[in-house]
Amino acid sequence: MRLPGFLIPIAMSRIALPPREEIVADVRRALEEDVGRGDLTAELLPLEQRIKARVIARDDGVLCGRAWFDACFAQLDGGAPTRVDWQVEEGGRVASGQTLCELEGRARAVISGERSALNFLQLLSGVATKTRRYVEAVARTRAQIVDTRKTLPGLRLAQKYAVRVGGGGNHRLALWDAILIKENHIMAAGGIAAAMSAALRIAPAHCRFVQIEVENLAEMEDALAANAKMLLLDNFDLPTLRQAARLNRGRAVLEASGGLTLADLRAVAETGIDRISVGALTKDIKAFDLSLRVISGA
Repeated sequence: MRLPGFLIPIAMSRIALPPREEIVADVRRALEEDVGRGDLTAELLPLEQRIKARVIARDDGVLCGRAWFDACFAQLDGGAPTRVDWQVEEGGRVASGQTLCELEGRARAVISGERSALNFLQLLSGVATKTRRYVEAVARTRAQIVDTRKTLPGLRLAQKYAVRVGGGGNHRLALWDAILIKENHIMAAGGIAAAMSAALRIAPAHCRFVQIEVENLAEMEDALAANAKMLLLDNFDLPTLRQAARLNRGRAVLEASGGLTLADLRAVAETGIDRISVGALTKDIKAFDLSLRVISGA
């Protein structure tokens, strides 16, 4: 079945959350920043008062971040759990005006946790929604949309999870899990061949891949001759990308990068490259518009 505005539902069963301790740590930092020594305004409410509330979407898009939302209230409930009844699955399509979930719990916990919980939900839903649009722009081509390390400090695992929920893929997580040889590395190492030789020699067992950036077809040939299996084609125009795909003949994974916009993606994907990396998936995000409204006393 085709969903209006979205071509392909994402199989969430194959998408793993970050470790639970990471989610708890994210939420702890957020609550320490926002609630700190205590929510002074929430003290207007009786300690044992319970309320019901609902979260409503004000945008169309993809829902992401339920685990962080739930964890905000779990850390504030003081032994009296806040119940969250979700009406949309993680990764599900959301329409403006739709109720996402209903909550019931202590008024102070619900009111104090509202902003942090919504901040996580609107950020991660914004990332997932943008990623889904980029993924669908290249549908039925071989190209995969992947993210970069241009994430909010402290929220990289969360944002990279949201990219997966949106249907994209993750590039390297951080500097420690893969090697990406860029222009400055090449200059300092003494050239492409020297940089590749050193990288292949020092790569530890946990290194997910060794990739090298090239800026023209001559550098691409040098990298392939140096046994490169993954190339980052930096700011190649469309004719050069097509020529690169022809010259490559399947010898290496080709990834295009360099300020690509949604409007560029289809043409880039149709050149025959394998991956397109887009920093804007996690860097230039419009927060998903949400509101939490109290609907009654419990």
